[in-house]
Amino acid sequence: MTKTKIKDGANPPLARLYEHNRRVSFVGGEGVIKSSKFEGGTWKYLVEMPQGKEPAFGRAGAETMVFLNERELRAA
Repeated sequence: MTKTKIKDGANPPLARLYEHNRRVSFVGGEGVIKSSKFEGGTWKYLVEMPQGKEPAFGRAGAETMVFLNERELRAA
């Protein structure tokens, strides 16, 4: 039997359910997975929501990105 070490979040015990650039939906909207991280026993995803028409005052930055737990997402 070979022992393995989990190093800096590498080799998490659970496989990621959603791959990067996968379209997902959640309560309040839908978006695309931009990154993921295994933390606290679950996968957390950075989801970018589509931007609507640019407002007259311009954009303030990444106002269309949100971190969500895996259980909050559904494949779109």
